[in-house]
Amino acid sequence: MSKKGFALNYAGVGQLLKLPEMQAILTDKATGIRKRCGDGYAQDVYVGKTRANAMVHAKTVKAKRDNMKNNTILKAVR
Repeated sequence: MSKKGFALNYAGVGQLLKLPEMQAILTDKATGIRKRCGDGYAQDVYVGKTRANAMVHAKTVKAKRDNMKNNTILKAVR
């Protein structure tokens, strides 16, 4: 038996994770989560050091209280 395998091109994977297409996918996911949270929540997509990132956060005081009391963002991710 011979050993077969493949070598992962880490630089190529890193480039894939930063592409605009990946940012579009993350924007769609973040939009869905934000909509499930309700009013007062915002989203952001940015390219970090190694990959694109999406973030949903409470923007208003009412939303911040709601998130602290009910874990709204965490429940919307599920």
